[in-house]
Amino acid sequence: MNVQSILKKELIILDADYATKAEVIDALLDKMSDLGVFSDKAAVKAAVYEREAVSPTGLENGLAIPHGKSAAIKEAAVGVARLKRPIADWESIDKNNQVDLVFLLAIPDQEAGSTHLQLLADLSTRLADKSAADQLKAAKTKEEFIAFFGQDVKKATVSSGSDKFILGVTACSTGIAHTYMAASSLEAAAAELGYAIKVEKQGANGLEDKITAEDVKRAEAVIFAVDVAVKEKARFAGLPYVETRVAEPLHDAKAIVERVLNNPDGVVEGDTLAGDIEADMQKRGKFFGRAYQGILTGISYMIPVLVGAGLMTGIAKLLAMAFGVTDIITTGAIWNEPNQLIICLFYLDKFGSLLLGFIYPIFAMFAAYSIADRPGLIPGFAGGVLAAGINYTIWGIGGHVPSGFIGALILGLAAGFIADFFNRKIKVSKNLNAIKPMLIIPGLTLLLVFLLNYTVVEPVFGFVNQWLQDAIRSASDLGQYTMSAIIAGLTAFDLGGPVNKAAGAVAIPLATEGVFPLTARVLSIVIPPIGLGLATVLDRFVVGRRVFEDDLRITGNTSLLLGFIAVSEGAIPFMLKNPLITIPINIIGAILGSWVAIFFGAEQWLPLPAIWGWPLVTNLPAYLLGLAVGVLFIAFANIFVRFYIIKRHERKQQA
Repeated sequence: MNVQSILKKELIILDADYATKAEVIDALLDKMSDLGVFSDKAAVKAAVYEREAVSPTGLENGLAIPHGKSAAIKEAAVGVARLKRPIADWESIDKNNQVDLVFLLAIPDQEAGSTHLQLLADLSTRLADKSAADQLKAAKTKEEFIAFFGQDVKKATVSSGSDKFILGVTACSTGIAHTYMAASSLEAAAAELGYAIKVEKQGANGLEDKITAEDVKRAEAVIFAVDVAVKEKARFAGLPYVETRVAEPLHDAKAIVERVLNNPDGVVEGDTLAGDIEADMQKRGKFFGRAYQGILTGISYMIPVLVGAGLMTGIAKLLAMAFGVTDIITTGAIWNEPNQLIICLFYLDKFGSLLLGFIYPIFAMFAAYSIADRPGLIPGFAGGVLAAGINYTIWGIGGHVPSGFIGALILGLAAGFIADFFNRKIKVSKNLNAIKPMLIIPGLTLLLVFLLNYTVVEPVFGFVNQWLQDAIRSASDLGQYTMSAIIAGLTAFDLGGPVNKAAGAVAIPLATEGVFPLTARVLSIVIPPIGLGLATVLDRFVVGRRVFEDDLRITGNTSLLLGFIAVSEGAIPFMLKNPLITIPINIIGAILGSWVAIFFGAEQWLPLPAIWGWPLVTNLPAYLLGLAVGVLFIAFANIFVRFYIIKRHERKQQA
C-alpha cells in the first residue's frame, strides 16, 4: 500500500492558518471524523499523542508525520495540512525544523505491522529530497498534490557494476522514517560524486536490501548512519567506515561520503575469514550463502547465552570447591541443609545448567531469523526446543533421544527457508495482510517444522543413537585400546549432545559393574573444550597472527574455563561454525590423550571429569600427561589448519 492509494481530496487542507501542533492534529482528525474513518475520535486522538510522547515526529525540510494506531480506526487514512505559517515548536529531529507540511496517518490496530510501515516508508522515501517537499509546497490544487504521489520515485544512480562502490547502513530508533530518508540522501550524494552505493535499511521491516559478502568484497568503504547498534556489524570487517547519527545524511550527505573516502573514522574490526568463506558459499549458490549466514547469525546470538550460562555454573562450582561442598552441589542433597550460601550455590549451578539447555533454541531461532526475518523467529525457536529435547523434559517423558546440534542446524535452517518461502509466495487480501506475518506464516511453518522433526530428524538420530549404544556394548571384548578409542571418539563428537550421551549411557554402567574404567570417557569430556580454548590464546604466538574471529576468541575464554569444570558445551560454537574442522580434530585429540593416559597406567572408575575429581585418579601424573597431549594436539591442529585456510584465501584474493 502507498500514499496515493488512500489519499483523498477531502482529507487535504491547503494553506491553513494554524498556529500550534494541537490545532493541526485536531483539524485533520475532524476531517477524518467527517468521512467516518474512525468510530471514536477521542481514542484516536489519544493514540496520536501517545505516539508523540515516544519520539519526535517532526523531521526536516518543514516535514512532520504524526501517526496513531487504534482499534477505533475502521480503515487506514492519510490527512494532509499545508500551513501558511511554519510551526517552530513542533518537536523535530532537526532542531531547526520549521514545520509547514504535515501528514497525519491513522492506522487500524490490525494493520500496525503492515500498512503503517508501508505508508511511512513511502512518505519517507519520496520526501527525503528537499526538492520533493518544495514541489508539494508549491502545488496549487489538491489534484496536483495527489498527482505527486503517483509519480515514480526518481533516484540519482550510478551503474551497480561501477568500480567505484561503497556501502551504507541506516537505522533509527523507531526503524521507520529516518531509516529511509537517510538512505535516499546517501544514494543521491554518492551518485553526485560518481559512486554506486548499496544501502541496507535496518528498520521495522527487518533488513531490507541486505548487504552480502560479495558486496563487502567489492566495496571501498561503509557508512553507518544509525541511532541504534548495527546488526551483524562483523560482516564489514576490514572496511574503512564513518559512523554518524541517522539524521546527519539529511543535512550534508555529500560531506559524509567524501569523509568516508578520504578521512574515515577507522576500519571495522574483525577477522575477514568468515566473509571470505561466505562469499565463496554465495558464489556456489544463493541457498548455501544464506544458510552459512544463518549459521553465523545463530552462533553470534548463542554466544552470550553460552557465556552467561558458563559464568553461572563456573562461579557456583568453583565456590563450592573452595568451601569443600562440591559433593552437596553435585548430588543435590540440600533439603536439610541449614547453610543458605550452599543452597544458593546449588540453585546458581542449576540456573547455569538451565541456560545451557537453551543454546540450541537460541541458535536455531536466530539462524531462522537471518533467513526469514521476524516470521522465522518462533518456528526456529521451536525447532531448537525439539532439538534440545526440552519438550520431553517439560512433558515428563523419558526414553526419547533429542537430535542435538545436528537437529538444531537442520530445523533452524529449515524453519528459516520455509518461513521465507511462505512470506514470498502467499498472497492475501488487504484485510488479511496484518495476520499474514503474525498467524499464517508462523502457523504453517511451525506445523512443518514439527512434522519434519517427528518424521525425519528425531527418528533418524534416535536410530543412530541406539545403534551407537549397541556398537559400544559389542566392542567391549575388543581390547582396552579399541574400546577406549570408541568411547573417547563418541564422547568428543558432539560435545554433550546425543552421541556423547550415548557413549555415557554405556560407559558408566560398565564402570559401575567393574567391567571397564571411565578413563577415556572423563578425559574426552574435558580435552576438546580446553584444547579449543587454549587455541584461541596461543594462535598469535604460534603463527604470528590471530586465526580466530572475535566471537570465537570470546567463546574460547569461556570454553577454557568450562572445560576444567567438565562442561564441554562451551566449545559448541566452534563445532557449529566449522564442523568439518572441529569434529575430526576433537575426536583424534580425545583418542590420543586417552591412549597416552591408559598406556602409562592412568585409571578412573568414577564419573568425575572435573578438576575436583582428578585427585581420585589412579596414577594422576599419567592422567595429566594424557590430558596435556590431547589438549595440545587439538590446540595446535586447529591453529595450523585455520592458518592454512586463511593463507589459501589470501592467495586466491591476490591471484
